[in-house]
Amino acid sequence: MGISARDFFRHAGMPVGDLTSLPSSTKRFQDGAQYRIEIPSTEGPECLEAVLDEAARRDVPVHRVSQGSGVLLQTEGELNAMADRARSAQIEVSLATRPNAAWGTSAMARASAGAAVGASARGQDEVGYQLEDARRAAAHGFRSVLITDIGTLAAFGQMRRAGFLPASMQAKISVLLPLANPFATRVAVELGANTLNLPTDLTLPQIAAIRSAVDVPLDIYVESANEFGGFIRSYEVPELIRVGAPVYLKFGIRNAADVYPSGLHLQDAAVLLSRERVRRAQMVLELIARESPALVISKGGGAAGLALIEERGAAWPQTDVGKEVQPLLVGDR
Repeated sequence: MGISARDFFRHAGMPVGDLTSLPSSTKRFQDGAQYRIEIPSTEGPECLEAVLDEAARRDVPVHRVSQGSGVLLQTEGELNAMADRARSAQIEVSLATRPNAAWGTSAMARASAGAAVGASARGQDEVGYQLEDARRAAAHGFRSVLITDIGTLAAFGQMRRAGFLPASMQAKISVLLPLANPFATRVAVELGANTLNLPTDLTLPQIAAIRSAVDVPLDIYVESANEFGGFIRSYEVPELIRVGAPVYLKFGIRNAADVYPSGLHLQDAAVLLSRERVRRAQMVLELIARESPALVISKGGGAAGLALIEERGAAWPQTDVGKEVQPLLVGDR
């Protein structure tokens, strides 16, 4: 048959299969560290305050928090409060771009065979809504947004290059956009992704193959919510770091209520879940200290490469880029 698919992978500079040899990653964060801590589902200023309070009490360095309900479900005052608190703590905040098919009128997203489209932007209007969420976040000083749709990612990358978003704005890919193999992750990076949340159930050989294909940080759930598999892989963490570095360790919680979309009616639960996620992180940090103390974590307080909060109030575009937009919209990479 001539050249095989695996031969082609080799010529393309990609792994020929899942890396069962589990090579150690030599890639690192900008400060030389192998891993960082991310607390997901930090749904507003009250949850952020709970995360920071619990982290200080338990001596857990938190480098990044992420929010899933979307910029559209935060008031102007709540965005300002969250930005101000994160700026003082020198941590990154990644806000979700919403809505998507599952939150709109899509019937397919609610069908048993159609759930896979739930995180997609259904139609060009929803791409526009998600990008307006990104622009609103940027205007409040945030420099990281959580993206669930491949089209939104492509448009985000083009807008950033064209000056319609800050050059420092980062795209964090959500676990809802399934990047389950090296080719998929490389496409996402080429479109503009800065950090990739992998599907929660990938094996160590599968993660090793993805790591060989891309350099950006990988976000890996140590514990996943029921909706994403509901398992705990704490004892794998030292190997996840060794093989996948640089990685953000994330902490969902099994057997916990789904708080999306969040609001005052769920705030007590969301705040308690935020505190428990920090407790879960403490337990994993203690495990790393026992099992693999040589692994290097970034220091807290503004580690290099984080998308930290900047001054708010700016608008984009900040330059006359009209003539540059058209080429970008017809396939410039």
